[in-house]
Parts: sequence; structure tokens; C-alpha cells
Amino acid sequence: MTSQLGRPLWGGTSWATPPTPGPHCELPGSGPLLEPIAAYTSAAFVLAALAIVALAARARGLDRTRVVFAVLVAGIGVGSFIQHGPNPAYADLLHDLPLLGTLAFVAADSLAALVRRERVWWWWAAPTVAAVPLILAAPLAGDGAQVVVAAAAVVLTLARARRERPVHRRVGWAVGLLAVGSIIGTLSRGGWPLCDPESLWQGHAVWHVLAAAALVVLAPTLTSGEASTDEDDGR
Repeated sequence: MTSQLGRPLWGGTSWATPPTPGPHCELPGSGPLLEPIAAYTSAAFVLAALAIVALAARARGLDRTRVVFAVLVAGIGVGSFIQHGPNPAYADLLHDLPLLGTLAFVAADSLAALVRRERVWWWWAAPTVAAVPLILAAPLAGDGAQVVVAAAAVVLTLARARRERPVHRRVGWAVGLLAVGSIIGTLSRGGWPLCDPESLWQGHAVWHVLAAAALVVLAPTLTSGEASTDEDDGR
């Protein structure tokens, strides 16, 4: 018995039909992981989260901002592993939610810096939670929401970097890493020039590593303050 992708359901090594590459170009694995290389490189985000915590602790001590950001980044890695690995029915939610939360957090932080006030927790938490029914009901629309939030995060962060010279270099490096990773990942998708299903070098895996590195570079630029609910209400 085989899955719809031709992968043996019992995790064996034989194929009843030739395997079909997934959307990220990688051939489905013969074991329990749908896209093994993409699944294993998802660990880059967990390592990035540990690096964010370690670097913050060594530099000036941990604060809530760095801890929350690290948790969100680690969540990207866990969700990515689940989607590229066992890929259960709820994989889209576990993959998209921490990614959306991370992007919304960066956007909210840059907005707070631009308007010169403390970040408010619901600026990033509300759109993240609001996306849950969208991701569950219409995954493609959920992907579109990620693109919108990602664009907002990039625009707001670049605007902040233009005004605040101390963060200019780090933001430049982070955006550069994301841009290179995005280009490689796109060109490596199925049917694109860099797609080689049988290669151990997979563009989506490169995207994982470069995106995780970009988040480590960006982390020190995040502001440390977050307004309480009472402060936000003016009380």
C-alpha cells in the first residue's frame, strides 16, 4: 500500500510507483518524513532561538522581548518540521501560526519605534489569533495573509532603519539574508531552474537556514519595552 505521493505507508524503501517531487522540489522520503531535508533543516529555527537567548543573556541580560521572540522563532522550527515531516491534517496551522506571529511581532516592534512609544502586545497577537480561522478554512488565503504581514514587517523595519542609524547595518544584513534565501527558495521550486529533486542540496532547506540566520541578526534591534494594558488604555 502506498500514499498518494507513492511513498510506502509502512516506511519501507521500495516504491510501487515512481515518486513525485513535492512543491518545494524535494522527493518524498521513504520513511515517516514527507520531505526529509526540509524537515531536518527546520531545526535551524530552534538553533536560532537558542542563539537569540544566549546572545541576549551575554550582552545585557534577557528581557521579555527577546524571550517572546525566541519562543516564536522556535515555534517556526517546530511547525516547519511537522509540516515537512509527518504532515498531519493540522500541519498548516502549526506551520503558519508561529511564522505569522513572528512577522507580526517584528512589524509591531518597528511600528512602535517609528511612533516612539512602547510596543503593545495586541498589535501583534491580535492579527495572529485572527488568522487561525482563515488558515483552517482557506489555507491559500492564509498564505496571502502571511505575505501581507511579511510586507508590512519589511517596510516598517526598513523605515525604522532609515531613521535610526544604530540598527541600519543589522537590518540591512537581515533583509539581505532573507532576500537571498527567498530567491534561492523560489528558483528551487518545482519546475524552476534550480530544482533538482534527487539532490541533497535543496533550495527550500537553504531558505530555512538563511531565514533563521536573519532572525538572529535582527533580534538585537528589537525594542525592550512593551506597554501594559492599563498604559495602553490611558489609565
